[in-house]
Amino acid sequence: MRLGLRLFLGFFLVAGLSAFILLRVVLGEFKPSVREVMEDMMVDTANLVAELARDELAAMPPGGDLTGTRFAQRVRDYAERPLDARILSARKRSLDFRIYVTDAAGRVVLDTSPTPAVGQDYSAWNDVARTLRGEYGARSTPELLKPYINADALGNGRDGQGSPVMYVAAPVRMDGRTIGVVTVAKPAAAVQQIIYRAERRIWIAGLGLLAVSLAVGVAVTAWMILTVRRLRRYAQDVQLGQRQTPPNVPGELGDLAQAMDAMRERLDGREHLEHLVRALTHELKSPLAALRGAGELLQEDLPDADRQRFAAQVVSQSERLTELVERLLALSTLELRRGPEHPRPVALAGAVDEALALLGDRLAQQGLTVRWLRRDAVALQADPEMLALAISNLLTNAIDFAPAGSELSLQVGIAPATGGTDGAKDHRPHAFFELRDHGPGVPAGAFAQLGERFFSTARPGSLRKGSGLGLAIVRQIAGLHRGELSFEPAEPGLRVRLAFPLFTVASQTSS
Repeated sequence: MRLGLRLFLGFFLVAGLSAFILLRVVLGEFKPSVREVMEDMMVDTANLVAELARDELAAMPPGGDLTGTRFAQRVRDYAERPLDARILSARKRSLDFRIYVTDAAGRVVLDTSPTPAVGQDYSAWNDVARTLRGEYGARSTPELLKPYINADALGNGRDGQGSPVMYVAAPVRMDGRTIGVVTVAKPAAAVQQIIYRAERRIWIAGLGLLAVSLAVGVAVTAWMILTVRRLRRYAQDVQLGQRQTPPNVPGELGDLAQAMDAMRERLDGREHLEHLVRALTHELKSPLAALRGAGELLQEDLPDADRQRFAAQVVSQSERLTELVERLLALSTLELRRGPEHPRPVALAGAVDEALALLGDRLAQQGLTVRWLRRDAVALQADPEMLALAISNLLTNAIDFAPAGSELSLQVGIAPATGGTDGAKDHRPHAFFELRDHGPGVPAGAFAQLGERFFSTARPGSLRKGSGLGLAIVRQIAGLHRGELSFEPAEPGLRVRLAFPLFTVASQTSS
């Protein structure tokens, strides 16, 4: 199972279970709380009615009832009052209290229900029995609603069979004696509509909260996966040898990225040093052997001509060693960088002109001519020193291999997108510097190695090879600018192209 799916499922389980448990607790407590509030109001009502009934109940003859009394009339007037009250989102159209009064023996002496129970013995019911004993009397009994209220007024259209009815009683006292009991009854269905509406709102709010939680979980999971993928892509690029800046991510993952980068730096430095020592040892063997041989011969008595020849060889090999060390140091410095150190807009054609001016003596010495095939005004966002070094190395390499009296062809411009399908090359528009010489070219089997450190072919007319570091430096500079160094056979000669992606171009005009 993928990491993102595991994270999302874990978050879903936690959020879902939390929302479910919360809803169960809230809904489980909601109905009892509403009924507690309802019972609290009924206690107040029962005690108020008990006070109103006291005088007439005390004046009632033994065995009589309250029917026809002023109190009974007022209670019936209450039950018949028209009502249409909007309580927030609920609508109340009926008065739901049923009131009955019993004497000290538990006999009903007044009942407001449509089927009065006057004369019946209610002394066994909990509300009456407990009140007569001086306790709090209340009960809840499933009964029909129609004997007490108009069920259609509740808005449910049912007869309410089996609905619970709450009974709350209060004692009627006179001179410290309990002379009767007043009971107030109210069906729970009277507030059921409010309960249903509140439960529905709680469910909607709970499901909305769950949806928001899941959306947050998806967002957090997506952010986590994208961050991990950035780290993975960074590790893969490092594995392929590309020098990338570690991704800028916050928190512990950012610390992990920095730690990975520090570890890569240490490993790269160690591997780079080991490779450098091996390659340098191999390259130093030939000039050191030549120096030693010439030095040993110079210790003997030699003719002046031989002494001059061996001394020149010492100077030549020393210069070769100096060039090797300088180029190796330059390449090592470039390999430790992640991009241009001081980028600014640089005219590409102007940088080529400066390099040609510095190499003017060598061009004239070999009788080489320079011909511009294309010269567009292209400005790159690049490090001027790096760009000058790359162009100078390419020109120096071309001069070394070009026949005396031949021509060097130059181009600077913008190449349009090729629309090719080769995944190994970037076919997007790019700026380029192209150089062609008319020398012997490069064997087909050697193209893949051009630009590698310490790889070189023999100079024309001699067996001497270069250090192989010049093109390696150019390739490294191109990589730091997200560019590319490529080679093509020119028949005769070699065509070298230094290309830069178009986003490094600051401005351009054609001339």
